[in-house]
Order: sequence, then structure tokens, then C-alpha cells
Amino acid sequence: DLSPHVYAVADCAYDALRAENVSQSILVSGESGAGKTETAKLIMQYIAHTSSSAMSGGDDGQKPTQDKVLDSNPLLEAFGNAKTSRNDNSSRFGKYVEMQFDADHRISGAAIRTYLLERSRVVKTNDPERNFHIFYQLCAGADDEDRKAWRLKDASHYHYTNQSACFELEGVDNAEEYKRTVRAMRGVGISEAEEKNMMSVVAGILHLGNVQFINQGDSADEGCVLADDAAKAALGDAAAVLNVGVAALEQSLRTRRIVLSDEVIYKPLPAAEATHSRDALAKSLYSKLFDALVERINASIGQDANSVAFIGVLDIYGFESFAVNSFEQFCINFANEKLQQHFNQHVFKMEQEEYEKEGIDWSYIEFVDNQDMLDVIERRANGIIALLDESCMLASTTDEQFVQKLYSGLKDEPRFSKPKVSQSAFTLSHYAGEVTYESATFLDKNKDFVVQQHEELLAKSERGVVAEMFTTSATSTSSRSSTKLSSVSARFKTQLGELMAKLNVTEPHYIRCIKPNAASKPSSFESSNVLQQLRCGGVLEAVRISCAGYPSRKPVEMFLARYGLLAPDMASLFFEGSEREALKGILSAAHVTGWQIGKTKVFLRAGQMAILDVLRQQKLNAAATEIQRRARAFVKRKQYQDLRSASIKVAAMARGMIARKLVRTMRQEIAAVRIQTAFRAIRDSVKYARTKEAAVKLQAIVRGARARQILRETRAMEAKTNDAARKIQSNWRGKKARKDFAIVKQKARETGALLEAKSALERQLDSERSRTAMEQRARQDDQIRFSQIERDLNVRVKDLEAALMQSKAQIVEVERESRVAKDETASE
Repeated sequence: DLSPHVYAVADCAYDALRAENVSQSILVSGESGAGKTETAKLIMQYIAHTSSSAMSGGDDGQKPTQDKVLDSNPLLEAFGNAKTSRNDNSSRFGKYVEMQFDADHRISGAAIRTYLLERSRVVKTNDPERNFHIFYQLCAGADDEDRKAWRLKDASHYHYTNQSACFELEGVDNAEEYKRTVRAMRGVGISEAEEKNMMSVVAGILHLGNVQFINQGDSADEGCVLADDAAKAALGDAAAVLNVGVAALEQSLRTRRIVLSDEVIYKPLPAAEATHSRDALAKSLYSKLFDALVERINASIGQDANSVAFIGVLDIYGFESFAVNSFEQFCINFANEKLQQHFNQHVFKMEQEEYEKEGIDWSYIEFVDNQDMLDVIERRANGIIALLDESCMLASTTDEQFVQKLYSGLKDEPRFSKPKVSQSAFTLSHYAGEVTYESATFLDKNKDFVVQQHEELLAKSERGVVAEMFTTSATSTSSRSSTKLSSVSARFKTQLGELMAKLNVTEPHYIRCIKPNAASKPSSFESSNVLQQLRCGGVLEAVRISCAGYPSRKPVEMFLARYGLLAPDMASLFFEGSEREALKGILSAAHVTGWQIGKTKVFLRAGQMAILDVLRQQKLNAAATEIQRRARAFVKRKQYQDLRSASIKVAAMARGMIARKLVRTMRQEIAAVRIQTAFRAIRDSVKYARTKEAAVKLQAIVRGARARQILRETRAMEAKTNDAARKIQSNWRGKKARKDFAIVKQKARETGALLEAKSALERQLDSERSRTAMEQRARQDDQIRFSQIERDLNVRVKDLEAALMQSKAQIVEVERESRVAKDETASE
């Protein structure tokens, strides 16, 4: 019921590959500008995201294969896409990406094949189209160092890019796109040195386009010379960038070498032929660069020789019809005719052939078969490509002579006609409509000239990538011919044949891209244009044949395996040879209309398979309901039995747990009483010890204080007694001395011995004074000693008083704890 989506097609192809291990192909077709390239990129992104690469970056640090495949898209777009009058990003080459898968259905390798690069666009561009994107990206995005090395200027300066006034695309920054291209090169494993070499070739092509020639004299046989100083500068720039000699490059452009049996002659070329030679060199350079780029990408991605299957995504140019159509449009439309035939074979021819093979009643539906158109183009005798190659072989044949051959050889073909107003054009009736081709340049564009001088010159280039591109072709070219001719159309025909052979071995999936309007505006649909695309693309025919035929079909075995449960007689399913009766019974019982039974398959009209699926689902649902009912009953009975058994076990365990809890409580109470007893004993013992210790300390303090008081009183009494004794002794001695002195003095008066007595008394007095002084000093020393002892005793008393206070506090605390303990004991 969902709208068509590119992811759905990609998912269908990937699922089919996983389920059947059969290679798949997704063909994206449509008009130019319809979105084929973007659709192909979305397909590859989805498949790369869905599958995981077997070569994803592991220990070697390399990028996963799918990432390299995706990185190649912007790189190939830069070198292979260009702006046309219908599409700003038109693919000017065909691309077939083959994503290879291993046994685990993961991307293990990939290969990219390209078809018919539009080489003529390198040298010729019409307004308002552009050359290939890479030229404009390089001119805008190269840094200063590279611009100096490659001598680059703005894109408007070069002949190959200024033939059209369009240099910028709306919403596109050329400088940013250049950076994106360089990042893509890194993503696919191209190193910086390789990138510089490739970009130098692009720069060399730009410089070649500015090499202009003029005839040297009045006659063209005299040859040509460089037009002016700008042409000489351009020649020097091209030679420098390509790393070849300036003189050798000029000679290869202005002359043509003719090898005779005994000598080599260089024939001067007129200006027109020299310009043609220059353009041929530019086209050859770009074509080989593009091929080398694709080869380098394939080498980086890597191909898996052991892959079990692949998914191919074909993105090729869409059908083109312009006001003036040339050789490129002829080849593009030829490719689209091939793809349309492939579509017809799988959707129409194979559909009806299967009906005939199965032997069912079927009315043949006519459809437009383009095989006759392909015969006109590619048949060996008298086909357009055969006549074109024949004309190219003869150097004297002109475009007018070629078209006259077509007129005479194909005049009886209904698909071929001659325009009434032109003698150089022809009209082909393609599947998408009539297209008139102008034959003016058919011969030149079909001739893929390879000039040996160009090959040899570039093979000697000091730039590695240039020499590598031309070394093989230079050695393979005959030394006796100055040019080598190959047919572009014949080579393209061979490539298409190989592509069709590849597609024919795969299971195809088709995506038709529809361009809603010619102006490329969003949300704008031109009904007539869309209808014409649907009709030309065969979509309407596919819908018509699907509605008129039997789009739903299944092999008999698969049908019975899936819908056998709807059979009214189930026994018929198990007898060999009764399959047809079983099928009729199933279809009749289901009341299905529009069915036929073939030899090996059952065919149903559109929508009838859905009816069978609904009935099958209903029966499966009913069976599932019955199975669930019985299963739930069994589960509930089992749950009840388990619950009853569990409840008994839980009750027993609960009773045991309660008993154990009661015993544990009793044991805890006994243990608590014992602990309390021991605790109280310890607490009272500690309290008694503390009380005793405090009492002893208190007694010691009191006794010490009393002893110190007695000591102080004793010492005071002793001091007073000593003072009194000394005073008494002093008074007594003084009195005695005075008495003796009086006697002596009395005697002295009397006798001469008085002086002697006086002297003796004075000496005695001095002795007494000395002794008194000594006693005074002794008393002072005793007083000092007693004062120190008194101070020490005072300090000791204070310490004892503090200890006494502390003991009292401890006694109070012990008494308080005793009261608390008594209260606790009383409460218990």
C-alpha cells in the first residue's frame, strides 16, 4: 500500500540475493535529468548500509569496501558529469557498478565499468552548457601553490571552458566541490602525489585549448604557425605541466609524420588540421585520464574472485532528443533501445511465453517491440553502424555520401525515414519517439584517431601518470603508420553486448525515473510530459499486461505447501497425481475467481492471492487460538499443582521458622540476664574501686595538710625560741662585757695595764661582733630556706586541694552513676 520507493527495490534485490544466491541487477532508466544518477547513489548507499563489508577496516586500518564504492561517486561525477541544457549534473558516460558479495552476503569487492565517455565535450561546448565539472573545480579550488605550479588562471581564460557563458551552477560552489573531489580521491586510496599528477593533466588540457594556429602563407600546403604570443605561452604552459619538450609538442601538433621505406617525412599541417590534431590530443588525454581513474578506483576497491553473487547497478545516460542531435545522441539512444529491449523481454515476452509454455487459456496482448529498431542500427549487413564504419574506412567519404548510403540502404525500413527539408539528416523512430539526427559530424566523431607522434611524445613525459597512460598504446602502435583508426560505434556496440550478456544472467529489477517538468522545478508536474514518459518507457504497457494477465503465480508444490490447509479434502494432498483435484478444491472452497492451473504453476488474477492469504491467515488464527486454549489450560493446571505443592512447603517452612524464632528469643532472654548480671557486677566493682581510690586520696590530702600545718607551727615556735635565746644571750653577754669593761676600766685607771685590758676587751668585742654578724647571716639564710620551704608547701597544698576537689567531683559522678544504675535496676 506504500508508494514506490528506491529503498524498496534495493531491499528486494538484496533479499533475493540472500534467499537464492542469484545475482541481481537494478536498471535505472529515464530521460536526461530525471534523477537516474541520484537514484543509483541512493541504491548503493542503502545496500552498503544494509550489508556489512567482509573487508571492513580491521587491523590494517583500511576503509570498508562499501565506503570506497560510495566515495567513488563524487569522483566520477567530477570527471564524467557536465551541465547540459536539460540537467545541471548530467552523466556524460554510462556506469555499471557491480557490488560483489561473499558467502555471508556481505560486500567483499566491487568493480566499476564505464561506457562511452562523451570525449567531444572536452573540446566543444554549446551555450548554455558546460564542459566537465572538474575543469571549473580546478580553476576555482586549487590553492596558490598548485595554481603557480600548474600556471592556472580563471576558467573564463581558457578556450575549452569559455565557449559557453556558463561558469557557475546555481547553488554549487566550485571551490568546495574541488575539495570534495580531493577528499573522494583520498577515500578511494589515491595518494596526494597521484592526485597532483592527475590534476596536472587536467591543467595541461586547459592550456592545450589555448594553442591557436594560423596558416603560414596563402596556401594551406605551406603549413601553419602559432597564432600569437598568447598561443606560444599556452604551448609552453602545456609542455611544462605535462613535462614534455616544447619543441616536440609543437612539432607533433603542426606536422604529421609519414614513414617511408627509407626515410621519415614531416608534412606541415594547415591551421584547421593542426587545430583538429590539438583537439584529438586533448580528447585522448582526457579519455585516458578517465580510464586510468576508473582503473585506479577498481584497484583500490578490489574485486573478490571468490564472490558467490553480485548486485549490479546500471546508471546510463537517458534517452535524449534535442533540436540538433548528433553522434553522441545516436549512441545514447542506441543504448536505451538495448535496455528497452531487455525490459520488453522480461516484462512482456517472457510473461507471455510463460503463459504459452504452461498451456493456459490466454489472449495475446500486443506491445511495441523494438527489435526491428535494433536491427536497423546494429545488423551486420546494411545496418547504420556497419554503413558508418564502412564510410570511415574510406578517407574520401563525406558526411553527405554517408547519409545517401543510409537513404538507399534503409529506405524500406519503417523505423527509418528521410526528413523532407534536409539532405544531411535522417530520422529514426525510437521507442520513445522520433529523433532526427544531423550527420554533419558523424564520420569525424566515429573515427577514434590515435596519432602516433602524440603517443610517443607523451610516453616520454617525465610525469609518471602521463607516461604510464601512453606507454602501452605507444608500443602497440605500428611504427609505419602515423595514425591508427578505430570505430567508436563498433566499440560501443561490443561494450553494450557484453553489458547485455551480464544483465541476462541476473535477476533484473527496474526503476523508471520520471522527469515531472522540463524546467527542473520542484512540485510541478506537466501531465502530458509525464504521460509521454510513461508511455515511451513501457510503464503503461506493463500495467496493462499485468491487469489483463495473471500477475500472481506459484509453482504447484509451493502453492500446496502454503495453501494446502484450505483444502476441503485433506487426504488428496497426500496422494501422488491428485494435485490438480486438490488445487481445484482449494480454489473452489475459497470462492476465488480468475484462476487457471498450468502444467507446473497456478496462475491467479490480480488481488486473488490476497484472498487466499486472508483465508489462510484466518484458519491459522483459528488453529492458533485452539492451540493457545489447550496450551493455556495445561499451563494453568500445571501452575495450580505447582502452587499447591509450593504452599505446603511454604507452610512447613513457616512453622519451622516460627519455632526457631521462639527458641532464639528464649535463648536471647537468658543470655541477656547473664549479661546484665555480669555487667552490674563489673560496674559495681569499678564504682567501689573508684570510691576507695577517691577516699584514700582524700585522706592523704587531709593528713598531708594537717602535717604541714603542724610543721609550720613547730617551725614558727622554734624560730621564736631561737630569737629569744639569742636576745637573752646577747643581753647577757653585753651585760657581762660591760661589767668586765667597768672592772678593767677601773683597773686601767689604776694601773698601766688598763690599756692592755682595753685592747683585749676591744678584741673580744670585735670577736663578739663578728660572731653576732655570722649568726645574723645564718638566721637570714634559715629565713630564706624556711620561706622557700613554705612556698613549696603552699604549692603542694594547692595541688592537694585541687586533687581533693577533683576527687569530690568523681565521688559525685560515681554517686550519680550509682543512682542511675539503681534506677535502671529498679525499672527492670
